[in-house]
Amino acid sequence: MTAALALGLMGACGGGEHSDAKEAGSEAPATPPPATPPPATPPPATSPPAASSATPSPAAPSLAATPRPDLTGIGASDGKVLTQGELDRAVLADGDVSGFTSGPMDAPPPGGETADRSECLPLTAVLNGKPEPLGKAVAYRQLVGPENDRPAVSEFLTTHGVRDASTLFNRLRAAVTACADGFTASGGDGPSKYTGVKPLSPVKAGDDALAYQLTGDFEGDPVPLVFHLVRVGGTVATFYTANFENGATPQLPPALLAAQAAKLT
Repeated sequence: MTAALALGLMGACGGGEHSDAKEAGSEAPATPPPATPPPATPPPATSPPAASSATPSPAAPSLAATPRPDLTGIGASDGKVLTQGELDRAVLADGDVSGFTSGPMDAPPPGGETADRSECLPLTAVLNGKPEPLGKAVAYRQLVGPENDRPAVSEFLTTHGVRDASTLFNRLRAAVTACADGFTASGGDGPSKYTGVKPLSPVKAGDDALAYQLTGDFEGDPVPLVFHLVRVGGTVATFYTANFENGATPQLPPALLAAQAAKLT
C-alpha cells in the first residue's frame, strides 16, 4: 500500500478497538498522501508500523469515553463559514473527551493518490486529507486514547458553507456505493489497491453523519481504514483510524464525534 494508508496517524501507534473486542494493530506513522489537508503521509509499500500485542477487554475504556459536560459551541450550526481562528478553537482539545489527548498534526505534502475511476475520486480525496469540495480553512489534530496511547485517531476539521458541505457528503455516499468492489489508485508512493468499500453505522451527531470502511491491500493482507464524518452547518469533521494488525474493523469512540459536534453547534 502507499503512504495513504497511514494517512493522519502521525507517529501514533495502535488502531481503534476491534468490533470483536481485540485491539487494532498499530497505526503507521503517517504522512498523508498527496494533498493539502494535514493527514500525515502514510508509509509506502514498506512494512506497516509494528503491531501492538495489547488486547483490551471488551469494555475498552476508549469506547466508554464521554464528552466533557460543559462543552460550548462556536456557532457553526447557523451555516456560517468559520474562520481559521474559529476552527482552531472548535477542534477537539485535551480534556474534551475523557482519556484522550490532542496534539497538532502537520498538513500533508502536495500531491496524493488519484483513483483510477472518476466515481471513486471522493474517496481518494479524503485519503489525501482534503475532502472535496475543498474547505475554506482546515485544522488537523492527532487524538490519542487511554489504552497505551490507543486508539490513535486523526481528525481534520474543514469549513465549507452548507451547500459545499452537503455536496461533500452526497459525493462520498455515492462513491461508497459505486466503489463497493474496490478500485486502484496512482500517485503518492506508487500504485495502491483497495479491495472494497462498505458503509458502516454512523454515530448520531450533528446535522448529518456518515461512516464507511475502505479496505486496503498491503502485500496481500487486508488493512481496514475506517472513516467517520459529522457535519454541523457548513463545517465537517472527519475522523480516521486503521488496523494494521489483523484485518478486524477498528471501532472509533462515539464520544469523539459527539464532543466535536457539541463544540461546533
